[in-house]
Amino acid sequence: MNQNADRKYIYPKLPPGAISKSTVIVLATGIAGYTALELLYGSETFYKKAVMPMVHKFVDGEDSHRWAVRAASWGLLPRFGWNRKEYPELKCELFGREFKNPIGLAAGFDKDGQAITQLAKNSGFGLIEIGSVTPIPQPGNNRPRVFRLLEDEGVINRYGFNSDGVGRVHQRVRSARDSWVPEDYAYFGVNLGKNKLTEDAKLDYEIGVNYFAPHCDYLVLNVSSPNTPGLRSMQKKSDLEKLLAYVKEALDMHKLEKRPQVFLKIAPDLIETEMKDIAQVVTNKKFGVDGIIVSNTTIARPDYLKSENKSETGGLSGAPVREISTECVRKMYRLTNGQIPIIGCGGVFSGEDAYEKIRAGASLVQLYSAFVYEGFPVIGKIKRELAELLKRDGFNHISEAVGADHRKQN
Repeated sequence: MNQNADRKYIYPKLPPGAISKSTVIVLATGIAGYTALELLYGSETFYKKAVMPMVHKFVDGEDSHRWAVRAASWGLLPRFGWNRKEYPELKCELFGREFKNPIGLAAGFDKDGQAITQLAKNSGFGLIEIGSVTPIPQPGNNRPRVFRLLEDEGVINRYGFNSDGVGRVHQRVRSARDSWVPEDYAYFGVNLGKNKLTEDAKLDYEIGVNYFAPHCDYLVLNVSSPNTPGLRSMQKKSDLEKLLAYVKEALDMHKLEKRPQVFLKIAPDLIETEMKDIAQVVTNKKFGVDGIIVSNTTIARPDYLKSENKSETGGLSGAPVREISTECVRKMYRLTNGQIPIIGCGGVFSGEDAYEKIRAGASLVQLYSAFVYEGFPVIGKIKRELAELLKRDGFNHISEAVGADHRKQN
């Protein structure tokens, strides 16, 4: 038997297309494996250049938001890479608690507390915030209500406090928190809102306090969303004083051994006199305010916006609000003489963005819209870049940089 005949017996004839199919299978398996590794390790470039553009092309804003929360609840977060790395110089102490880093998740992402444990333990954040939560479940405004401004790296939303209500969210919070070892988890807060049809808003905030005060590290009084009629009027001095006095009384009734901090979340659209009034109120110890979140979304529309969605009604967040919110942080730090911690929020996409807010007076920084454009790996990127900036400017610790711009001016 010749050599060619031997080959026939050793290598039987393959069916038509077998080689092509095998090649496709090998390639598909390789691509799937590569994708899984990139997702698992949280590749910043892969998320920003491949994953998020695909999401933008095929999934609308609200559905992608919903799926992101679900993925987080299943633990589908980057498990390795920069997200999980912590830096000694970023550790900070506030409210008698040590934060592993000053980067936090703003309210609005996990509105109903569906992914609390995974976000608090495995995301890389130093603090996380859920909500806004309203007393009675409500659907919010009609869809569509979320609009990406792709050319501007912004988002406009008019959700309108869609919420599962305090009952269901409280069950999730209590279930999650009962199993936590605090040192292993991020500082945890609940953002409280009012129902659309409630006339006496302070009653809704009291309900939120009563449900969540025993189960969280801090509570946020959200009086600045532009999507609930009349809500922003509560930032007026007289209304704000009444609300804060009422909330303080409700907290006092609980006689908690570990009392949660109370933060006030304000709008970036306030005029100077309104900011002065708020500064006077929050620095008055009788009202029991422990910190200010600066800021919420803006109703302003900068002239440079390019996206066709720029005229949609709602609150604008993301890169276009970066400078507005940072300037608001700067003013509030000056008006309060640095007496009260500020949490800077708005347009944080990089370590430089976070650093600007910290130098302007923020002790902590929150983000959310950056997820829309860069995915979960943005957390690790910001921490790494922030640590590099501190080193560049000769700061040994993040606390040394808080309000540094004001000291430079003096």
